Amino acid sequence: MPHLTLQISPGGPILDLLVGVSVPRAAALQRAGQPVPQAVRVRGLVDTGASGTCVDPGCLSSLGLSPTGQSPIHTPSTEGTPVLCDQYDVSLVLLHPRLQFTLHALPVIASSLSIQGIQALLGRDVLAACLFVYDGAAGIFSLAF
Repeated sequence: MPHLTLQISPGGPILDLLVGVSVPRAAALQRAGQPVPQAVRVRGLVDTGASGTCVDPGCLSSLGLSPTGQSPIHTPSTEGTPVLCDQYDVSLVLLHPRLQFTLHALPVIASSLSIQGIQALLGRDVLAACLFVYDGAAGIFSLAF
């Protein structure tokens, strides 16, 4: 099982990801003779508290995506009342020096994250296919896929 072992930054377990249009969307664009937007490299925080993966709206708009729906989101600040957030379908690539772990069509939630120095939260929807080890004493984390 390929794995990444990285230093825990002051912001937490952060890694680079590629976010692009979903594979079905890319195929539809190609059939229509339209260009497929280049995937964007983002900094993502591994977040075991997030049930789903979130991406900053700026990254999503650079891909020319439209929302596929809305999803009710609960956070500590919503005080029990969910907030409706736009949902998008994307492709997501976890980068590794020799291999890639690609999710071809992943629903993600738009969430303003760039103010925190990240553009994505890697949620439990993706972590369900991975092994995540957080070794705070050593200051490292590992993500195997």
